[in-house]
Amino acid sequence: MYDDALVNYDFHCPYCDTPLTFLIDVSQGSHATWEDCHQCCAPIQLRIIVSPMTGELDSVMAGRDDDIL
Repeated sequence: MYDDALVNYDFHCPYCDTPLTFLIDVSQGSHATWEDCHQCCAPIQLRIIVSPMTGELDSVMAGRDDDIL
C-alpha cells in the first residue's frame, strides 16, 4: 500500500452527528465497508466509489447500518 493511495474522508456520524475522519485506501477500488463511530460506537456503512480510469476517489456515501446505499 502506498501513502498516495490513502485519502482522508471527513463527514459526520449519521447517528450522533459527531465529526469524523476515516482513512480510505483507494488501492482497493470501489467497495463497501462498515466502520464504527468513535463517539457512539454505532456501525456506519460506507460505500466507496473509486474511478477505474484514474484510480482516484470519486465519492463516498455514508449511512446508518440499515440504510440502503
